[in-house]
Amino acid sequence: MLTGKQKRYLRSLAVNMVPILQVGKSGISENLVRQLDEALAARELIKVRVLPQCSGEAKDVAAVLSEQTGSELVQVIGRNAVIYRQGEDPEITLP
Repeated sequence: MLTGKQKRYLRSLAVNMVPILQVGKSGISENLVRQLDEALAARELIKVRVLPQCSGEAKDVAAVLSEQTGSELVQVIGRNAVIYRQGEDPEITLP
């Protein structure tokens, strides 16, 4: 579980990030979860965009994705979500 200070720090890192995954009309699939898992292993912190064609709300979709990948949901603003999972050899040092 992340503290408020850690979430603030991660949000500051994510400000200039571009979403690398998009959840579309097919919703959450095994392939999407696998891609998210691989992206988290490589980067630790990613931004996901939930497209308007997706049947679910962005907050709900982000919560399900973070639960299925064992990661932390840092923030949801509009249709963008920031997700974090610490890697085996952490690149991001949390305060």
